[in-house]
Amino acid sequence: MPNRKPPTAKKQTQKISFNHAMIYVRDVTRALRFYRDLLGLKELEVFQYDSHPVYARLQSAVGTTTIALHQVERGKELPPFDSIRLYFEVKGLDALCKSLQAEGVEIAQWPKPMPWGWTHAYLNDPDGHEVSLYWAGAQRLRKSGPPKKKRAAAK
Repeated sequence: MPNRKPPTAKKQTQKISFNHAMIYVRDVTRALRFYRDLLGLKELEVFQYDSHPVYARLQSAVGTTTIALHQVERGKELPPFDSIRLYFEVKGLDALCKSLQAEGVEIAQWPKPMPWGWTHAYLNDPDGHEVSLYWAGAQRLRKSGPPKKKRAAAK
């Protein structure tokens, strides 16, 4: 068999945009309660089959980011969740965590400043997906690291 060179990568000419993350769940109604009712995401659509929600699309309250909740197929199990964590940014992080706890959500780590300058809280959704609620403020689109101190203005 002749040696073949792998095809050379063509230069990306189209700009791509992240559309959404699909989250497979055991019960879409239960997942909607968590993501829509407790976290405050806006419901865009809910698709039903046999009078039960099996798919839903939600949008962040700020911006255009969306997630989709998809019922796992009947007879199948959800795969283990050891490689993905969902991140939701919220300015009122402490208040949201207290509200979630009052609704019975277990907070694995209460809001804590991290070395890279963001404050994170960690919990799991009803299906065991890891969720990070965080506040990054101005650090959101900067390189990781502690916030830079402002210099005193010259007099």
